[in-house]
Amino acid sequence: MTSTPTRAAELPPSAPHRSAVFVPGALGRRAVTALSFRNIGAVYVWLVIVVLFSVWAPDTFPTIITVKQVLNGNAVAGLVALSVVPPLAARVFDLSVAYTMSLTSVLTARFLVSAGLGPGAAITLAMAAALLIGVVNGVVVVVLRVDSFIATLATGALIQSLITMVTNDSSITGVQLLAKPFASIAQLDARGITLPVLYLLIAALAIWFLLEHTATGRRLYATGFNADAARLQGVRTDRLRFLTLVASALLSGFAGIVFASSVGSGSPTAGTPYLLSAYAAAFVGATQLRAGRFNAWGTVLAVLLLGTGITGLGLATSAQWAASLFTGSVLIVALVLTGGRIALPAVLRRRKGIPSLAGAGTPTESGTPPATGKEI
Repeated sequence: MTSTPTRAAELPPSAPHRSAVFVPGALGRRAVTALSFRNIGAVYVWLVIVVLFSVWAPDTFPTIITVKQVLNGNAVAGLVALSVVPPLAARVFDLSVAYTMSLTSVLTARFLVSAGLGPGAAITLAMAAALLIGVVNGVVVVVLRVDSFIATLATGALIQSLITMVTNDSSITGVQLLAKPFASIAQLDARGITLPVLYLLIAALAIWFLLEHTATGRRLYATGFNADAARLQGVRTDRLRFLTLVASALLSGFAGIVFASSVGSGSPTAGTPYLLSAYAAAFVGATQLRAGRFNAWGTVLAVLLLGTGITGLGLATSAQWAASLFTGSVLIVALVLTGGRIALPAVLRRRKGIPSLAGAGTPTESGTPPATGKEI
């Protein structure tokens, strides 16, 4: 007599075990990828910098005061760095951000001190000037087809001449800049953390959401990767590039107002020191989290890394050239890393004879990998 198999024997006992093993393995691989040096190398470099300066200046660096100094002292730099992220994502350079920042700083001070306007009216007029600069940049770059690097550099020179005309190269000071409510814009704090840090987080969150979670963000990246391919897919590349220049001017203009509130004066050179650090942070940020793409949180991470290094150098040494040397070196390394992320896969594809995707053959000037049809 043959026995009949039971229902329990018919069930594949190994199936649940395979799924139970597969899920943790997949999660583990994701965790390893997320924590890899290739993805968040700046975090590990940041930790090395912290350890180095903690040993170099043990009495002054590893303190909560230093943490607050890094956050508060680099919030404005972070706003300027974030202002160049949307244009770079669309393959546009805006070198006028530093001059726009200086202009809104001196205009706000001039309206408050000389014209006797209230803070609301002064800020509104200064931001209107920033908006005008963004529109002019957009017309020159998008409508007149002038290269963005040259066009915004020329615009910056024109803005600098206007700043000199308004200030005669002298800072604008007055009690109106030190009084509330204008002074509270940057000097109000909670447990030692000032409001500009909150502005930085809000701006980063807004840009992150735009680039990563909206169709407009995907179209911006597609424009930066390969504008011709994006245009053939129906993306209005010119309009996007125009809007990024306007957004860049507005955010850098707001940074100028925050700067004027924090120092209590309108400086004709307020934005000059921030131009190099802004692009250094943006390019370092392009190697982090979203490798090869300019992104908000990578830029914030880079700003904090640069700020920690510069603060540590200030506490450990009095050499005035050290900060510029550190920023320039980090920018060169970031450009090498960003370029390497593009060139190596292209070389490997050519050696293996793998056909490239549409628009994937040409590296962009923004240091980002080429686009695919899925980006639009």
